[in-house]
Amino acid sequence: MIIVLKSGAADAEVDDVCRRITAMGYAPHTIRGTLRTVIGAVGDDRGKDALLSLESLECVETVTPILKPYKLASREVRQEPTVITVGGVTIGGPAIVVMAGPCSVESRVQLLEAAAKVKAAGARVLRGGAFKPRTSPYAFQGLEDEGLKLLAEARRETGLPVVTEVMEPDKVDVVAEHADILQIGARNVQNFSLLRRVGEAGKPVLLKRGMATSIQEWLLSAEYILASGNPNVILCERGIRTFETATRYTLDLNAVPVVKRLSHLPIMVDPSHGTGHWEYVEAMAMAGVAAGADGLIIEVHPRPEEALSDGPQSLKPERFAALMEKVRRVARAVDRDA
Repeated sequence: MIIVLKSGAADAEVDDVCRRITAMGYAPHTIRGTLRTVIGAVGDDRGKDALLSLESLECVETVTPILKPYKLASREVRQEPTVITVGGVTIGGPAIVVMAGPCSVESRVQLLEAAAKVKAAGARVLRGGAFKPRTSPYAFQGLEDEGLKLLAEARRETGLPVVTEVMEPDKVDVVAEHADILQIGARNVQNFSLLRRVGEAGKPVLLKRGMATSIQEWLLSAEYILASGNPNVILCERGIRTFETATRYTLDLNAVPVVKRLSHLPIMVDPSHGTGHWEYVEAMAMAGVAAGADGLIIEVHPRPEEALSDGPQSLKPERFAALMEKVRRVARAVDRDA
């Protein structure tokens, strides 16, 4: 249910409504807007009649059901876009935020060189994998804890916040200690124990869409994080599996305007994984911005031909710098900053 409070409702009244919701067996989630406060009551639908009685309170304007299966992620609960600030970077606001860096942290020299060059080109967040899920068990799996330490060093050197993937619930604490944004990869989008755990960790979460995940399933995965008490979820479209083989995946840019209509959460586009070929990254990055994405996440490697993972889709630093200039022009054309 959505409980909309009247304009000017006092903090004590908000607290009283939340207390009543809790007593009915529901979890209250307070969303303070510029004009009104909205409280989402999430729980078993069988008790919704009791929630309707809250409409008799003086401070309550309306009580209405949430029709979407994803409750807290829905625009029914929050009309205003969610804006997330991490390390001085605002995601979901007017500016297009670009996250960039190597697929995998391979060495100190490689990471610090990539970090310095993506920052110089205009990236606002450093990406890099310490733990790498790979299709083959024989492929490079990442430097793990040592990779996390190198990412933290790169943050100190450049001032860029860090996003990196966490793969297991028992690794959430150590990854959160070193990273500013926790990434849930495509293979873990429906790993519900992991989603709950990152929700409890409190750090912003970058939730990638699964390769065979519908938009509704993706938003329901976000719901697990939101329902665990973490409102800072960033969605990321990274391509879905179709019959087409000319690219690694099919980058579903339809998802950007669809998600913008259905949800208040910010959404980014990953043209590197979405295409699997560096030659197509520039075009799809610009298309993602034009479609309304709040940002991009792009793989950049100083020497892609030597990369231990995803070299064919990684941009060289000079190509990334040229791409950033084009992204800025597209952003201005669609009334965004970059």
